Amino acid sequence: MEFDIDDMREFLEREAALINRPEFISDDPVQFPRRFESLADIEIVALLSSAIAWGNRKMICRDADRMLALMEHQPYKYMMERGYEELDPDMNIHRTFFARNLSNFLSGMRGIYERHGSLADFARANRVGEDEAPAWRLVELINAELDKATDGIHDSRCLPGNLAVTALKRVNMALRWLVRDDGIVDMGVWKGVIDKSRLYIPLDVHVGNTARSLGLLNRRGNDRRAVEQLTGVLRTMRPADPVYYDYALFGIGVTGKQLD
Repeated sequence: MEFDIDDMREFLEREAALINRPEFISDDPVQFPRRFESLADIEIVALLSSAIAWGNRKMICRDADRMLALMEHQPYKYMMERGYEELDPDMNIHRTFFARNLSNFLSGMRGIYERHGSLADFARANRVGEDEAPAWRLVELINAELDKATDGIHDSRCLPGNLAVTALKRVNMALRWLVRDDGIVDMGVWKGVIDKSRLYIPLDVHVGNTARSLGLLNRRGNDRRAVEQLTGVLRTMRPADPVYYDYALFGIGVTGKQLD
């Protein structure tokens, strides 16, 4: 690391505090799982709203709203009663995500909830929190359930299948919402499932470019190795909660600020 670690920590702490505020919620997909009280509803909406979280944020939020309306704002009930079977499979939900993808997602998730009651208990039963890469392990397990529901045909619009390579940006974001527990933006509803020290940064193009401009990341591609490298650097500054700095990297990417 070429930067002064104390100066960088101070800079990132300051920038993160500017974004990690209640006002952030209304323009971000995190608003959707926050509308619910039951753990099952929160989990389902966290996965679904993060699954379509690519592109323009206003469009993402608009389409997540429409997706919840399709489920009559009762996602767990809708899933367990197989409401998705009545959807027109060609109905567009968000960009390249269609009703057929939503149906595949919910039919696979339904099996998890039938047996475990919550995704948190599914993760506990499979000791996901003990894995060095909890997000990738969790997706591996969920994909196995989704593939069963689709007769072994993997639907990459639900969750990525190339786990050795993918940055898993959207799932890492959903886990940030579910695990981090500072009571501001993230919900912290997964108690004792995954420790926040084991979370990984949700890496997209903007966060990657910002991290490179600050000297926090030297890998060119935004892949799993880049996520591991960047998160490793952030852990040197905030070992107990490295993905807190996701807020800083997001905010810096918007404002273009640099460390003086």
